[in-house]
Amino acid sequence: MSAKDCSHHKKSRGKLLRKIIAGILIFLLVVLITILIIWAILRPNKPRFILQDTTVYGFNATVPNFLTSSFQVTVSSRNPNDRIGIYYDRLDIYTTYRNQQITPRTAIPPTYQGHKEVNVWSPFINGNMVPISPDFSADLGSEQAAGSVFLTINLDGRVRWKVGAFVSGTYHLYVRCPAYITFGSKSNGVIVANNAVKLQFVTRCSVTV
Repeated sequence: MSAKDCSHHKKSRGKLLRKIIAGILIFLLVVLITILIIWAILRPNKPRFILQDTTVYGFNATVPNFLTSSFQVTVSSRNPNDRIGIYYDRLDIYTTYRNQQITPRTAIPPTYQGHKEVNVWSPFINGNMVPISPDFSADLGSEQAAGSVFLTINLDGRVRWKVGAFVSGTYHLYVRCPAYITFGSKSNGVIVANNAVKLQFVTRCSVTV
């Protein structure tokens, strides 16, 4: 075979390889555009969270720079989408006071939420002698003595969207639920077992995805 023939075969193989690569890229581009069009048509809405109630089993801010607390909260989540499901791959719940975390994270089991479905969780949140900022410690003790403390119930996790057989990548979910805790004679709660106080809220939470 002459050098001219070898050169011709190399050029042919090069053209074929370029055509194959171009075809694969075009196919991937069409698939991506199709997914984006479907996504735009369906327009997924983020889930809606509501803090329904908080049961206070213990709250002790009398020790300087430390807080011991125990809650059980009831949080509901609704998927407002008609054709989109939500995978909650990870979901942790914890409490903050003035943006400082005052309880360890409690994990909520992973779950799938179907179209228009509502999930309700009632986890316990406990913190034993959790260090708090000295700047906040005196204020927290004074607020408890005065009969009311404003806290935030936070949920932090990872979610994925499901459209038919397609499942999206992972997104960060951050939920903030305001909780106004009252004590003593100013409490508007109901005493339940073990002298715990149950406070009804039905408060809508802010959701960021």
